[in-house]
Amino acid sequence: MSFQKPKGTQDLLPGVVERWQFIEEKAREVCRRFLYREIRTPIFESTELFQRGVGETTDVVEKEMYTFLDKGDRSMTLRPEGTAGVVRAYVENKLYGDPDVTKLFYIGPMFRYEQPQAGRYRQFHQFGIEAFGATDPSLDAEVIALGYQFYEAIGLKGFTLELNSVGTPASRAAFREKLLAFLEPKREVLCKDCRSRMERNPLRVLDCKVDQQHFEGAPSLLDNLDEESAAHFEQVKAHLDAMGIAYTINPKLVRGLDYYTHTAFEFKAAGIGSIDTIGGGGRYNGLVAEIGGPDQPGIGFGIGLERVLLVLEKQGVELPAAVSPEVYFVALGEAAEAKIVTLLNEARRRGIVAEKDYGGRKMKAQLKSADRLSARYAAILGDDELARGEIVLKSLADGEQQTVPLDGLMDRLLEG
Repeated sequence: MSFQKPKGTQDLLPGVVERWQFIEEKAREVCRRFLYREIRTPIFESTELFQRGVGETTDVVEKEMYTFLDKGDRSMTLRPEGTAGVVRAYVENKLYGDPDVTKLFYIGPMFRYEQPQAGRYRQFHQFGIEAFGATDPSLDAEVIALGYQFYEAIGLKGFTLELNSVGTPASRAAFREKLLAFLEPKREVLCKDCRSRMERNPLRVLDCKVDQQHFEGAPSLLDNLDEESAAHFEQVKAHLDAMGIAYTINPKLVRGLDYYTHTAFEFKAAGIGSIDTIGGGGRYNGLVAEIGGPDQPGIGFGIGLERVLLVLEKQGVELPAAVSPEVYFVALGEAAEAKIVTLLNEARRRGIVAEKDYGGRKMKAQLKSADRLSARYAAILGDDELARGEIVLKSLADGEQQTVPLDGLMDRLLEG
């Protein structure tokens, strides 16, 4: 019997995983500059958390969650997104007791049962941030700026930012009636999903990728914001303008999750087929209370790392490859082999990337292995050299050789 990875998943092999490490480190580096601290939450949570936190009328909850009963007959779900779990941790661990804004980030796998395609997997990975405790529009702009700086740090080109305000639950309720009046005459020409959403969550209709041609002239939520929401949105735009961050207003942008209020945004980039969204988020001022905590405001984003990597590849951005050894130790003889083991360990302890042969092969085969690994030097030790307290250091770029004292080898390697 042979086994294969589950549909919609991937093996991240050596030679590829280094690209992931690069963008993850860039994410951590940017978060450090903004004073966001890492949080790690469980990969599975109570199903009810996502039903309440994400919204029962969303496609995520209705169609895409990996849900199962555990041995205690409890309904559990592999996390389909990061925010709900972070909010649960924020509430359960009483992080809201901190008088300052709580700023958190996460990097990890998410799970959604959907049809795999370019940039979309059933197990995928997100980098996300969440900030709790302030309604200040400058925090909205900061969250967007952090995402913007992340894309710049990894070398992404040509990405764009789309911006909208989805107002408050009260302003959306009033807008809902206007939108339904516009959509009702078009019901029969809309797709099955849109007809269903009209009954349960009409704002999601505007997010449909199939029926956009039918929405020309639709009422705009931006034209129906309450005074507070409109003022908040104007200040967010003013902060982004002051930072020099370009954006486009998209009145149809509502995001796919129910918890958003006020600011909503998406980052987009070409290169991944029909899917062009590479990240997005917004404000969710009622979510903490919905999940059982105090009425604390929040805002955040999630960035799909598979999609980002795919766009970087399409753009030809060169990412770090596998690490090459500084030195490859070649032993000739039993006594030399014993000494090489000691030298190898010493090199690694001093921060030098080093390797040796483990197959007892002849010198020619060992040197070929050093070449395959793109080692900078081969350090060749035979029993005669060992007796003299010396070792031959060969540059694999030009073949130049020099003999150095064994007790000075590490210093010589550290000099470069």
